[in-house]
Amino acid sequence: MKTLFTFALAGLLATSSFAANENEDLAAMSNVNAKFKHINVLLKDGVGKAKIAIMDENGKILHQRKVKVNNDLMVPYNLDHLPCGEYQVMISTEDEEVVYTVETFEKEKAAVDYPLMAYGHQIDDETINLAVIGLENPGVEVKIRMENGNKILFQETVNQPEGFRKDYKLKGVSPEEVYFEVKDSLGRTRILHF
Repeated sequence: MKTLFTFALAGLLATSSFAANENEDLAAMSNVNAKFKHINVLLKDGVGKAKIAIMDENGKILHQRKVKVNNDLMVPYNLDHLPCGEYQVMISTEDEEVVYTVETFEKEKAAVDYPLMAYGHQIDDETINLAVIGLENPGVEVKIRMENGNKILFQETVNQPEGFRKDYKLKGVSPEEVYFEVKDSLGRTRILHF
C-alpha cells in the first residue's frame, strides 16, 4: 500500500511539473516587444495553433486573431490610431496561456522634422523686421532677392545661437518687390514674401 501511495505521489508530482514546463515552453517559444506605437509578436516553430489578443490596460480586447505557426512567425500590430500607454498581449494555445505587458510611446521628432521658424513683417516702406527662433545651432544664411529674376540684393550669415531679430533697410526697392530666403545650419529653408 505504501508503495502504491509513493507511485501515485510521484506520478502527481511528475504531472504538475509537466504542466509547469508546458507554460514555460510557450513563454520560451514566444516574445513580444514594442517600438514606439508598433508591437511585434514573435512565435517560434512548434507553437502550433495559437490565439493572439491585444488588450488595453483595463483588459478590454481591442483585437484578436488566430494563427497557425508552421515556421517562426512575426505578427506586427500598428497602434498609431490608439493613445500611448500600457497594453497587454495574450498568447494562448489549447493548453497554455502567456500574457505580456508592453508600453507604447511616441517617437520624438528630430529638429530637422520641424520647419524653420522664421517670420518677417514690414515696419515701414523701407524696413523689414526678420525674426528667427528655435535654432539648434548658430548659422543662418539670409538672402534678400528680387521677386522678378531672383537676383540677390543682399546676403549675410547670422551666427547667433537660439535665434535673432534684425531690421533690414531696403534702399531703392519696396518690400513688395523683394522676398527673403532664410536657411539654417540644418538645411531647413523658409521663404518670406511681403
